[in-house]
Amino acid sequence: MEWQVIIVLFGSFFVFLGLGVPISFAIGIASLLTVMLSLPFDAAIAVISQRMASGLDSFALLAIPFFILAGNIMNQGGIALRLIEFAKVLGGRLPGSLAHVNVLANMMFGAISGSAVASGAAVGGTMAPLQKKEGYDPSYSAAVNITSCPTGLLIPPSNTFIVYSLISGGTSIGALFLAGYIPGMLMGLGLMTVAAIIAKRRGYPVAPKPSTSEVVKTTLDALPSLGLIIVIMGGIIGGIFTATEASAIAVVYTLLLAVVFYREVSIRQLPGIILESVVTTSIVLLLIGASMGMSWAMANADIPYMISDALLAVSENPLIILLIINLILLIVGIFMDMTPALLIFTPIFLPIAMDLGMDCALWHHDDIQPMYRYLYSTSG
Repeated sequence: MEWQVIIVLFGSFFVFLGLGVPISFAIGIASLLTVMLSLPFDAAIAVISQRMASGLDSFALLAIPFFILAGNIMNQGGIALRLIEFAKVLGGRLPGSLAHVNVLANMMFGAISGSAVASGAAVGGTMAPLQKKEGYDPSYSAAVNITSCPTGLLIPPSNTFIVYSLISGGTSIGALFLAGYIPGMLMGLGLMTVAAIIAKRRGYPVAPKPSTSEVVKTTLDALPSLGLIIVIMGGIIGGIFTATEASAIAVVYTLLLAVVFYREVSIRQLPGIILESVVTTSIVLLLIGASMGMSWAMANADIPYMISDALLAVSENPLIILLIINLILLIVGIFMDMTPALLIFTPIFLPIAMDLGMDCALWHHDDIQPMYRYLYSTSG
């Protein structure tokens, strides 16, 4: 009966995905079929509906629509162009300079908007024609943009961290934000290293050295945009406001920047930007609600414990288990978007990681710098 539940849940889910059913509906229907193994149809419908509604009843989730709106305002407000120009100053002298500009711009725009999609659309849409004009292979340009825009999911603020905080039982969003900087920057540097090697082999051009006046002008032009990171993270770390309140401040800041300071967005454009943000938010929240139903269905059937026992039967070495988890998530990431993958697999893998002490082992390691200990403790 136990493995029958797993087969019904994940089997039906992947069958519906293969048939082209939207992922939110695939999750919801698979959860309903699983609950129906132990409850009557009307009771199963009531349970899944209640879990979907209660899953969205969270103050922390208010940050998602605000950050999405801030990202869309920045996308229309010329902020991406200014960050690209600033990225040219930082990485313009490296082999395949436009590729490095693409990576750096995605890192900065993602750090401000908190959205990989907004970053990839804004930066990629601007960089692709420039790279094509300079003789870059379109497949190379697309690969650089696609692989670098997810850095926005790691470098705060990030909607992904907010979702994880919700489903992990209240992990501090401030602590998650702080933990994302180093992996995000390492990911960006790794991508730049690979891009440089390929660019060197293919002989892609290097941008001319900018003059001192151009560097100063470009930097000053980009500083107001980069200031959003300081405002958000400074306020969270300093205890001035929560991450949810920071998302609302981000909307006000970007609105003033795009409408008043840069004057790239008019009042007439705001209804369209808000409507686009509402549609995106609806998709994300429907995914979250459906995944909350699936999480309850898995917990009710003890699926996380069954998978945990199966993994621990392979090895009790934390490194081996962590490697297996990463391989599974790597394969899942090929077929599934970040948000549903996070919502589905966190309830499965998080208890395993906690049982092995992975959640606290890093912070008790003797080599961790005192600064990171302090930042982690002050972030809540």
